[in-house]
Amino acid sequence: MGHKMTDVREMQKVVISPSTRFFTETVEVGRISPLSFFEAGASQYKDKRFYWQNADKTLTLVGIGHAYTLANGKTDGRFKDISEQWKQLCSILIKEEKDIDPVLFGGFSFDEKNRIESEWNEFPSGYFVVPSFQLKIEDGKTMISINMITDQKEAALDFERLRDERDKLIHNAQVEEFDFTNHNRIVATTERGKEQYMSAVENATDLIRKGRADKVVIARALELEFEQDVNSVNVLHAITNEQQESYHFGLQKGKSLFFGATPERLIEIKNGKAYSACVAGSIRRGKSAQEDKSLGDELLGDRKNREEHQHVVSMISNIFDRYCSEVLIPKTPKLMKIRDIQHLYTPVEGTLGQENDIFSFVDALHPTPALGGVPTDVALQIIRQEEEMDRGFYAAPIGWTDAAGNGEFAVAIRSALINEDKAYLYAGGGIVADSVPELEYDETWVKLRPVLRALGGKLNG
Repeated sequence: MGHKMTDVREMQKVVISPSTRFFTETVEVGRISPLSFFEAGASQYKDKRFYWQNADKTLTLVGIGHAYTLANGKTDGRFKDISEQWKQLCSILIKEEKDIDPVLFGGFSFDEKNRIESEWNEFPSGYFVVPSFQLKIEDGKTMISINMITDQKEAALDFERLRDERDKLIHNAQVEEFDFTNHNRIVATTERGKEQYMSAVENATDLIRKGRADKVVIARALELEFEQDVNSVNVLHAITNEQQESYHFGLQKGKSLFFGATPERLIEIKNGKAYSACVAGSIRRGKSAQEDKSLGDELLGDRKNREEHQHVVSMISNIFDRYCSEVLIPKTPKLMKIRDIQHLYTPVEGTLGQENDIFSFVDALHPTPALGGVPTDVALQIIRQEEEMDRGFYAAPIGWTDAAGNGEFAVAIRSALINEDKAYLYAGGGIVADSVPELEYDETWVKLRPVLRALGGKLNG
């Protein structure tokens, strides 16, 4: 087991001086490939980029460079802290009507009280960036903004330099022919702590049978080593092609890229409305349409999966009742079918109440029963005791908000952390009273498959 982390994550709270100003300027450009724009920023900003595309492909965001970073190492109050820092920044924003709202993008760790020395050392409890150059594709329009946060009185020259740089990025993205082919060659694959995982599932099942909890999610990790350093844009390109119906994300910090394709939305806020989705309970896809339907029907009728799903629905609906008015929830789940797996799915919608923002929801919703367990506090204690690994940003909230209060966070599953020539993949499953360790282990392979495939690996069967 690793050592507990010390004060490496303690960060100073942002103090914005009275002379600090936040400038933004937007231009509309012709058609541009978001991944080409991402790659155009590689020469100067390789370690300072992000990528986001929502599940229905109506919004794509790319960030290059850091106009500002918000981070904290708090074990308590970390969501509110980022929210307050962002509100403080937005209060000094200077923009014209034609300019789109600046975006804040980032994520939180799964459990800040369970951080140990690991591949996640560089990632604090909460880490968010305002990009210097922001691409947004929405409603058929491609907009590129410059964001600058400065306390310099004479900022005009600096802003002019950013305009020149923006024009170069646009030109390179439109003209250069980037090679997105995946050339990764895996030289070693290590299942981390397989025995630990099997024993954790067994112990969790035992505790559930004794009435300590209803459900506990236990995860494990797979480590890959490559012949050479993995190129961020190649894996983003591969994962976006692999998993069409998912949220695609990539967050770069230093030499690490956290990326994935998750089917699970945590919360979306749009024009005063809040939207969430309950996703829990799963089964494989069939080899034929007929088998697929049969498996889907089996899932819809399966008591264990329906109970697991109902835990999530109950928890999310309680939170929406607290933070929203006019909450709408269908009485029965539907099927969400993605390439390798199908899930039970129930959408939730509400009208946002006063004094709440997207971070209020993220705070209240994380971790959902689908990623932590039921009851939450007990499940987290069992995870800390049994899993013996730092999940980092895996299974945690990742997403964006803007200066107008809109935004969307997903749950970062089907994900991996790349650090130079290594990749760390994570997958877990909900353990209940009648769980069988071998079957749970097999299910984690199904969940690892999309990311493994994007990295050039294969699974037999």
